[in-house]
Amino acid sequence: MGVKKFTQDVIKEGKRVRWPKREVLVPAIVVVVIIAAVVGLILMGEDALGKGLIDVLKSTFNK
Repeated sequence: MGVKKFTQDVIKEGKRVRWPKREVLVPAIVVVVIIAAVVGLILMGEDALGKGLIDVLKSTFNK
């Protein structure tokens, strides 16, 4: 299979796909962005707690 045939097949399949309407797509994007932000904040908090714990352990064992 050549590159030209592959590209034609990809375009053909892309036209057959039922793409979501804007009314469905926008709320889904909003949900994904909110979930990503919440997970990012949770990971940032865990990172800060881990750093604090490591600092406490360092100061304890350096005495």
